[in-house]
Amino acid sequence: MKKIIRNITLILFLLFGSATINNVLADDPAPPPLPGEHGMGGNKAPGGGGAPIGSGLGILLGLGLAYGATKVIRKNSEKVISKNSEEE
Repeated sequence: MKKIIRNITLILFLLFGSATINNVLADDPAPPPLPGEHGMGGNKAPGGGGAPIGSGLGILLGLGLAYGATKVIRKNSEKVISKNSEEE
């Protein structure tokens, strides 16, 4: 009985999901710019590009270093524990 209920629930979920995804994907794309608005002051690169990555890079390196250190410490502590158990 549980298998039947699970299968019916799965089928209903898949049917409902496939029916709603069509509505989500059916949106019209944005209209193109009006003729005369594009390139009025010359073709310029899009704005932005000033996001600092230095602090994020430092955080990423610090976390990587901490992760590596914990892996090394755990590996060494396992070796010490296994040596102590062999000696006893």
